[in-house]
Order: sequence, then C-alpha cells, then structure tokens
Amino acid sequence: QVQLVESGGGLVQAGGSLRLSCAASGRTFSSYNMAWFRQAPGEEREFVGDISWSGGSTYYADFVQGRFTISRDNAKNTVYLQMNNLHPEDTAVYSCAARRGPTTIRADAYNYWGQGTQVTVSS
Repeated sequence: QVQLVESGGGLVQAGGSLRLSCAASGRTFSSYNMAWFRQAPGEEREFVGDISWSGGSTYYADFVQGRFTISRDNAKNTVYLQMNNLHPEDTAVYSCAARRGPTTIRADAYNYWGQGTQVTVSS
C-alpha cells in the first residue's frame, strides 16, 4: 500500500511555471507506475501524463504539447510534474495516482490517490 501527498500548487500568471511534487510513503514506491490527473470545477477528471516505475517511459495527454514534464526520484519516493508556459485553462486540482499494473490513461485503473493540490493560472 502507498500513501500519496501532493504539494507545490499555487497561483501563477499565464506563461509562468510551477513544479508539483507527489511524495509517497512505503518502501515499494519504485514498483508503482505513477500518473498525474487534473480536475477543473464542473469538469471530468482528466489524464495529464504518466511515468513508468523506472522513470524510463513517459506519456502525455495531447493538450500538454511539450509544456509539462513528469519525472521521478525513487530514492526520495517522489514524482514530479514540471509545468511550463501555463495557460488559464490549466487551472484545476492536480492529483497524483499510483498503480502496480501498466500505465494507463484511465483514472479508474489507479488504486491510490493523493488529496490533490490546487493550481490557478491567472490571465
């Protein structure tokens, strides 16, 4: 089992950057594939991107368009979401998720979730 805690959200102007962190408890973090999702008010939860257990493979939603980068440090039990050139439409609660199975864009396939961190991008 793993517990996830996100941090790093906040208010930023359009064009700015933020780095979100997702700290995991447990000694088996390196065996989990991780993903980031986001949910804006009144919207469905949306896949942002994922990273394999080793960090050797990443995949992003089309809307990312090279602006976001997911990385992980298994020694620190942490996964990161670096977001650059933020747009107002990126405003949402961002959550990390973990699963032992293969990475997937389906939120219902992930077993463990953090509480989320708010990202607000002003125009």
